[in-house]
Amino acid sequence: MAAITSVGEAPLTATARKPGGMQAGRRRRLNLFRYVTFTVFGVFFLVPLWSMVRFSFAGTNPGSWSVTPWKQITAPPGSSGAPDLLGAIEITLELAVLTCLVVLVLLVPTMIWIHLKVRWISRAFEFLCLLPLTIPAIVLVVGLAPIYNFIRHYQLSALQLFWAYVILALPYAYRALATGLGAIDVTTLSEAARSLGASWFTVMFRVIAPNMWQAILNATLLSAALVLGEFTIAFLLLYTNLQVALYYTARATANAGVVFSTSTAALLFAFTLLVILSYVGRRRRRG
Repeated sequence: MAAITSVGEAPLTATARKPGGMQAGRRRRLNLFRYVTFTVFGVFFLVPLWSMVRFSFAGTNPGSWSVTPWKQITAPPGSSGAPDLLGAIEITLELAVLTCLVVLVLLVPTMIWIHLKVRWISRAFEFLCLLPLTIPAIVLVVGLAPIYNFIRHYQLSALQLFWAYVILALPYAYRALATGLGAIDVTTLSEAARSLGASWFTVMFRVIAPNMWQAILNATLLSAALVLGEFTIAFLLLYTNLQVALYYTARATANAGVVFSTSTAALLFAFTLLVILSYVGRRRRRG
């Protein structure tokens, strides 16, 4: 009987092991697909960047190397007609901070309140937030120009651009925050907190907001990236941010390598800042 039982159990053991083997094979194919995809996209993005870096160090003679284009980036303001690049970086960082704060203050409590109390207006609110995507930047400039011409009489700095940047950042921040709200049970959390005597302020900022921290971080990253790369509105409204300063720096120098060095510096600066913000958010999530 023991021999018969062991012989009869052998096919069952092989059958039991088969799903595991299928899952392992599927996992290997999925990992292979990921590696191939990441490699292809990495080459697609890194080869142009490497070409920019290589050309920015090219000297005037064929085959020579020079760091002169990179030195001209940090040249003092006024030398060779170049603007104050460090001042433009400071203004751009301040604009990014102001824009992110205003966007979050406007959207986070409003979206939570709509989700809890007036869900019938959510479609109209979504339409208003996504509307800037359909309006070209040049049209926004035409509408905002009279306002900024009036503001300029008071000699206000380029920090006033954050009002326009808030409008541009609304669609991206809204989608990120909407995804975070949809991933949690807002109604249950709010009812539980209210049943324990929490105020609506506590429900919003101490119960719901911490549970959508990743969405808030994503909205902050998208808003900051938009401000760091924006050129059209600042240039047409005659304000100087980082991108406008890089543009004038490239035009003020005769060396074509400065164009590539300034572009590479802007990309590296934005990438480093976004990596820092992402790292801070990851550390907070782990804590």
